Amino acid sequence: MRGCAGLWARRRIRKNKSMADYAIEVDGLAKTFGDFTAVGHISFRVPRGSIFGFLGPNGAGKSTTIRMLCGLLEPTSGSASVGGFDIVRQTGQLKKNIGYMSQKFSLYEDLTVEENIRFFGGVYGLSSLALKERMKWVVEMAGLEGREKSLTGTLAGGWKQRLALGCAIIHEPAIVFLDEPTSGVDPVSRRNFWELINGLSEKGTTVLVTTHYLDEAEYCNNIIMMDAGKIVADGSPKELKKRHITYQMLELQADDVVVAMELLKPATWVRELSLFGMHLHVGVDDAATGAEMIRRTMAAGGRTVGRIELITPSLEDVFIRVVAGKAE
Repeated sequence: MRGCAGLWARRRIRKNKSMADYAIEVDGLAKTFGDFTAVGHISFRVPRGSIFGFLGPNGAGKSTTIRMLCGLLEPTSGSASVGGFDIVRQTGQLKKNIGYMSQKFSLYEDLTVEENIRFFGGVYGLSSLALKERMKWVVEMAGLEGREKSLTGTLAGGWKQRLALGCAIIHEPAIVFLDEPTSGVDPVSRRNFWELINGLSEKGTTVLVTTHYLDEAEYCNNIIMMDAGKIVADGSPKELKKRHITYQMLELQADDVVVAMELLKPATWVRELSLFGMHLHVGVDDAATGAEMIRRTMAAGGRTVGRIELITPSLEDVFIRVVAGKAE
């Protein structure tokens, strides 16, 4: 597996892009269900050939937005075009020119690998020759050589995931929507899948992907963070960190992180405080001074401190800060 530096190097968007060169344009898009607002008047544009991330917790409005952009759900208000097609007036043309992979993989588990590929090839109107060529590509891409006759339901999650992607893009669409495609698969399969996504972008395909795994957002050119149907932040991963994390971040290891968190909460010099597994992330103005203050505060509370390390803030740090309403 190639490292993140390689991924970033390969994800450069074409230079000298005109302002009108967008694969997706959204203006005031909204969707309500009775009194509940699932998506609240959001606007954004996605450059062609980019990997565009939609991030947020479950219920943030990501999947509802995707379904509207794919022509599967009519918006309550606002407008959007995908690949130049209006999502309300030109849904038929829109659906033929995009790929869509849902978080449930959209495969028929009682069909074989080969039968699923043939089915989706037929749905997208591929000729016999084109289907034969694309079937070979899907099988190789998914790593399923020799398993063409296997029932899809018997495949491991990573294989199902890659097969579902192959079926979603068997017609080689210019724009692909991936709705939480890595949900429920192991970390290795997740990394492998993002390699495939990056490969699509390299070839000029526009990819809009939703996820609640904030570490995956590092692979995106641009990101929108959503919460409660609203856009709460947007920009590249680097821009978001620079804009919202204006202090230094320390990672703290303690004998009891829950107690440590309670001891540090009242401290006025703590800019940010959040629990990350078995560690605490503590935002401070100065790392050296902050580390000393942490040790004093913990000692006064009768607790010991293990490692205190200056770290690079993550997008999860950004999201916690933004969603908490503390963004500057």
